[in-house]
Amino acid sequence: MHKPRSPRTHDLPTGVAELVASSLSDNSKRAYRSDLAHFERWGGAIPCSDEVLAAYLSAHADEHTVATLSRRLASIAKAHAVVGAQSPTTSFLVKATMRGIARRHSGTQRQAKPLLREDLFAVLAGMGERPKDIRDRALLLIGFAGGFRRSELVGLDVGDIEHVRQGFVVRLRRSKTDQLGQGRKIGIPFGRTRWCPVAALSQLVTTAVLEEGPLFRPIDRHDRMAEQRLSGEAVSTIVRERLSAAGFDPIGYSGHSLRAGFATSAAQAGAPSWKIRAQTGHGSDAMLARYIRDGELFVGNAAAVVL
Repeated sequence: MHKPRSPRTHDLPTGVAELVASSLSDNSKRAYRSDLAHFERWGGAIPCSDEVLAAYLSAHADEHTVATLSRRLASIAKAHAVVGAQSPTTSFLVKATMRGIARRHSGTQRQAKPLLREDLFAVLAGMGERPKDIRDRALLLIGFAGGFRRSELVGLDVGDIEHVRQGFVVRLRRSKTDQLGQGRKIGIPFGRTRWCPVAALSQLVTTAVLEEGPLFRPIDRHDRMAEQRLSGEAVSTIVRERLSAAGFDPIGYSGHSLRAGFATSAAQAGAPSWKIRAQTGHGSDAMLARYIRDGELFVGNAAAVVL
């Protein structure tokens, strides 16, 4: 097989090349490079036929999730577009192969467990007042109240937080579904319980003397806070460690558990789906459907009438 060619812009006029490069976020660029490198190591090439691409998918059907393979298809499609070639990702063969993989995975794929409101409160109740406790309390409460993805949460800067009478307005500069960087605003209101997200974040900013730069940062064993921002994986680690410390089995939980927990808890509390979407940034009710279904399992449950 021919060695694959990665998407290139050095043959384009300087102005065009700069615009093409700036059209992608840094995270997207890293993902594309990683995906194409994986395809190359397997033996693929850009451009490729639909038979080759179907064989690649089949070779990794049991190794990777449907989401990962779908992302790699998107990267391969973009690579074809850059070199001016017809993408094989839209062919019947490739689509049928992906449907077969999705059907095979349908009974085995697991989503992150939602960290529900009551369980979150139990976790918070066991935390102290050390610098890591203060940081983690703010991270858990803001992540939950904002329904943030972990990448959105660790991407926040001090300057993204605006104090208003009702609480905080968080300026989300870029997210997974906002590749053009138009941004959106999320309201974080004062809490009605002792676990107020506004108070928790204010305590972090005050005690750590955060004036600019990343909002959530690593803290070493000597309670010294670093200058750089936390990684997305660190959010997952914090969630699992705090759950374990509170006596919960952490298996199945991740950084996404805060977002899933907010959506599910809001559905349980009777919040309308459009209000939940306004907070989480989900594009449609269909994307929220699994959370709402889980949240309403015991609302008007028929078994409660007869038992």
